[in-house]
Amino acid sequence: MSKKILITYASRLDATTGVAQAIGKTFTECGAQVDVLPMNEVKDLDAYQAVVAGSAVRGAAWLPEAMQFVRTNQKTLAKKPFAAFLVCMTLAMPNGEKYREHISSWLGPVRELVRPVDEGLFAGTLNISRVESFAERVKFRLSVLFGVWKEGDHRDWKAIHAWAEKVYPQLGG
Repeated sequence: MSKKILITYASRLDATTGVAQAIGKTFTECGAQVDVLPMNEVKDLDAYQAVVAGSAVRGAAWLPEAMQFVRTNQKTLAKKPFAAFLVCMTLAMPNGEKYREHISSWLGPVRELVRPVDEGLFAGTLNISRVESFAERVKFRLSVLFGVWKEGDHRDWKAIHAWAEKVYPQLGG
């Protein structure tokens, strides 16, 4: 096993990809060797000393492929330092921070399989033109109209960097 850390993610509209890349950049600045890969490209966890896994949130849950990744690799992940993060628009709502404890509960199914050493909760992006279905685009447009969300990038890069710096030593760095 090398001293390399895997940062892996499941994303729909690339906000989670950007968060994973930022975590990887921070770890690299701390002196780590990292691979940042989508979950569907990860073939072998044995090459890593630690794993950070993150997912976009849909319907108050990690994406199905992210949960499948954890289920498939549960035994291996349980033997390594493991951290988890999620990216969701709820944190971008006005007063979204007051929902942080509730949002944390969305990682419950992950915790039932593998206990993370730490968890990161981050706001995402809203680009309505990239939302897949017409019905969802209408729903988001109405939500923006009524002030539930604002379109744009709501990721807090300082908070992402700070979390990565905090979690890095817990992963053996």
